[in-house]
Amino acid sequence: MKKSKRRAAFAVFLAPSFCGLGIFVLLPFLDVVRRSFTTAVTGKFTGMGNYRMIFGNHAFLTAVKNTLRFTSVCIPLLVLIGFLIAMPLSKLKNAGLIKSVYLFPLAMPTATIVMVWKMVFYKQGFLNLFLSKMGEWTGLWGEVHQDYLGTGAAFWVLVCSYIWKNAGYTIVLWLAGILSIPRELLEAAKVDGAGELGQIRYVILPNLKGTLYTIVILSFLNSFKIYREAYLVAGAYPNESIYLLQHTFNNWFVNMEFDKMAAAAVCTGAFLLIAILLLQRMWDRDEA
Repeated sequence: MKKSKRRAAFAVFLAPSFCGLGIFVLLPFLDVVRRSFTTAVTGKFTGMGNYRMIFGNHAFLTAVKNTLRFTSVCIPLLVLIGFLIAMPLSKLKNAGLIKSVYLFPLAMPTATIVMVWKMVFYKQGFLNLFLSKMGEWTGLWGEVHQDYLGTGAAFWVLVCSYIWKNAGYTIVLWLAGILSIPRELLEAAKVDGAGELGQIRYVILPNLKGTLYTIVILSFLNSFKIYREAYLVAGAYPNESIYLLQHTFNNWFVNMEFDKMAAAAVCTGAFLLIAILLLQRMWDRDEA
């Protein structure tokens, strides 16, 4: 009797959330799936025509390649940098106070961040001025007028922007995971003769699998939100190295090519779902 009451209370409590999810997420996405098989204007059924169209589109394939490259570069760097910073911070007594400093970039408006990157990396920016001064002092090179945002270097500018903005929550999550490890385990490892690296390898890292999974998922999803910075820095048609999926969606939306958008959205959603399920399966297998 008590179990049935608890289940009923549980269902009543979650019902508004499930209703909201169904009405505002699932139903619209199902409508997108339907539109991906029809033309944008007449609604005529085209079968797999829209999908063949986007996979034959050079801009879409370039955007997919750049997005995958960006994700595969940024996530390992972000995870590693966050861990390397969190480890020494975990030994400080006032580590909790330092967390707010690392979360500061998340609170900054995107337009402000973009303005800073422009001031640093454009032709007459601070970086070129600094390099020109260094060349003048050392006599090794002349003035530098590299257009970082108009060449392939724009990709690495975007990578730096992503890591700088998202390293804060990564560090905080790593810190929370490290500080939750019982001190007794570390003391026992010391008694057994484990050094600093041994403690990290055999005690700390095995106890941080849940934290690692959370960080990877959040970093993976946030890597698809870098479009705002890329768009504000270089516009709708940036250098090819930072032409991302969101650029393609934006340009198709402006041109009202909703059939392409629908097909690409379904493919992107399916890829994200498969990637998250694979990560979840890997996590469950490691736990078992």
